[in-house]
Amino acid sequence: MRKIFATLLVVLFLLSACNSTELQESEGSLDGDSEGVESIDLLESADENTSVAEGGSSIVMQESSDVEEKPQTKGEELTATLTLEEKVGQLFLAAYPDVNQESYINDYKLGGFIMFGREFKNNTPEGVRTTIENLQKQARIPLLFAVDEEGGSVCRVSAYTQYREKRFYSPRYLYSHGGIDAIAESEKEKCALLSSLGINVNMAPVCDITTDKDAFMYSRSLGQDAETTAEFVEAVIDITDGYKIGNVLKHFPGYSNNKDTHTGIAYDKRSLEELESVDMIPFKAGADAGCGAILVSHTVIECLDGDFPASLSPKVNEYIRNTLGYDGVVLTDDLSMGAITEKYGDGEAAVLAVLAGNDLICLTNLKAAYTAVLEAVKDERISEERIDEACARVLDWKYKLGLLD
Repeated sequence: MRKIFATLLVVLFLLSACNSTELQESEGSLDGDSEGVESIDLLESADENTSVAEGGSSIVMQESSDVEEKPQTKGEELTATLTLEEKVGQLFLAAYPDVNQESYINDYKLGGFIMFGREFKNNTPEGVRTTIENLQKQARIPLLFAVDEEGGSVCRVSAYTQYREKRFYSPRYLYSHGGIDAIAESEKEKCALLSSLGINVNMAPVCDITTDKDAFMYSRSLGQDAETTAEFVEAVIDITDGYKIGNVLKHFPGYSNNKDTHTGIAYDKRSLEELESVDMIPFKAGADAGCGAILVSHTVIECLDGDFPASLSPKVNEYIRNTLGYDGVVLTDDLSMGAITEKYGDGEAAVLAVLAGNDLICLTNLKAAYTAVLEAVKDERISEERIDEACARVLDWKYKLGLLD
């Protein structure tokens, strides 16, 4: 009896298979192409995960469980191991204090220091090198040590003869006397000097394009058109990457002929089309070349955000991320400048800068800013996810610079 039942099942199975084959052949012949059957089957089975493109072809979307998640970066992995206090500290690039540098590291776990001429004037190369080495030993996470060594009028190190016989020439002077090649040779020597001292970030190149000789940024700019300035920026980044010296593209989206924001708010009334066709070209070139950071100015860019300085503007940060396509560190110009302190104060300015999307905050009054940001997270004004995102970018930059294993 069991054998008869099994035989009947086999027969029924074979009959079903034959009928299915005949049906498929019949459906396929309607379109004159057997591939039409596959298209119908896919459309019927895909449900909401299928979209139909123009022309009737189908695109089958992967199930969410099958989509590979973006792998965590090293910075994100390290961020997950830190306390809230440590993560907030990484968001600050503080002006180097005259005393108690160790307490800055222990109390605030800061991301790094920016050093000025006073740190080099009455010191020696060996003294600077030893100081930086000792401070790095104090830090659980290695520090950024940054300077403005643009060349010309802005030289924090080479202005003093114990470091170099003559200060580095400005990019404007070098280009006029030897083009990009002359700039490249100077940049190599500059990187070697900074590396020998333990400095790992140069707050340069200046990407601004100015035409007015009386403009604040005129002498510091290259003095050439947008395309040539972009070539200059790319050359600088290519060289400094080889020395593991970080660069900062400044001052986004370009000062042009605007006034100095050290003393008050400046308003840029140009159209977005004008900015994109000229001033933003060097920044885009630097971003595409992999520059580690973009510095945002305090100018109010009315075509993007007429309410906030660029450094405190979510709309400007959104432009950098979504339109410029940049995912590196975005840092503010010094929040201690008059354009910011007069209206916002140190603590509130730092909170607004983080909320805007900046990853690294450059300032003098670290205590007020750190405390304000930490309290804003605890009060849920700033989400911890925003802190994690910023901290991870800073740490990824440190990995790129070889500061973290």
